[in-house]
Amino acid sequence: MKNLGKENHSDVSEFILLGFSSESHVRMALFIFFLLLYLTTLMGNGLIITLIYLDSRLHTPMYFFLSILSLVDMSYVTTTVPQMLINMLCPRRTISWGACVAQMFIFLVLGITECVLYAVMAYDRYVAICFPLHYTLHMNHSTCIKMVTVCCSISITGALIYTVFTMHLPYCGPHKINHFFCEGPALLKLACADTSFNDHLNFILGFILLLVPLSLILASYVPIFASILRIRSSQGRLKSFSTCASHITVVTMFYGPAIMMHMRPGSSYDPEQDKKLALFYNVVSAFLNPIIYSLRNKDVKGAFLKVLGGRQTSH
Repeated sequence: MKNLGKENHSDVSEFILLGFSSESHVRMALFIFFLLLYLTTLMGNGLIITLIYLDSRLHTPMYFFLSILSLVDMSYVTTTVPQMLINMLCPRRTISWGACVAQMFIFLVLGITECVLYAVMAYDRYVAICFPLHYTLHMNHSTCIKMVTVCCSISITGALIYTVFTMHLPYCGPHKINHFFCEGPALLKLACADTSFNDHLNFILGFILLLVPLSLILASYVPIFASILRIRSSQGRLKSFSTCASHITVVTMFYGPAIMMHMRPGSSYDPEQDKKLALFYNVVSAFLNPIIYSLRNKDVKGAFLKVLGGRQTSH
């Protein structure tokens, strides 16, 4: 049986991504919609990174982590959306075995990075609001770099484990993935072997990489809200609450669909629901993050007007 598994595995040269619809007019409408959404996402997140880089007032830990989040979001959507757009125009809708493995691994690395990064950003807010006098001591540049390095190390390790144990399975056909990218649960449905070990492994990884960071975020917000309520100035309370509310909103948008997808048993897999959930925590959240977290922020608005004013003056 092991030899048969290896033989079947080596026979797989490509997969077919079924995507959303087989009707040409529907695919064209979806192509235009997702192309505009993708370009807007790149522009929005790219603008945030540029403003944070150009304005020295935004060279703080909070905006440093925000620029990393924007960079991750840009990379996150680029991992899936271009392939999806190509498949909407190309009738074959194929992806090679190697490209599928690479897409799954990179997608997981970026997704796990975002999970852990949200916890890091919650810790940053915790120190800033609960220990403002010691903020610069605890959240210096060196500490921020170490935190991002830890995020990357955790994400690469988790993604490598998931990808290796998913792609070592024999895939005997049919090779049609009912998804718009090589997503783990969708690919496991094609395996011609017992996937119960993968289901248990995925649950454990989901617990460590999703529920643990989410628990840390929730735990950090208990003292944060207690400290906000003790602030005497109503304007100070409003400013602190606004920053926290933005973070809670993007965390909910990301973690909700991700937990629904990766913390359930494989037997309850629903391809149509999974495609919608993946779209939400991959594409829609990356599109909305700059709007929710940054563009409604007074500091970012001020940086944008400053850059805009500087250009107008130069002309």
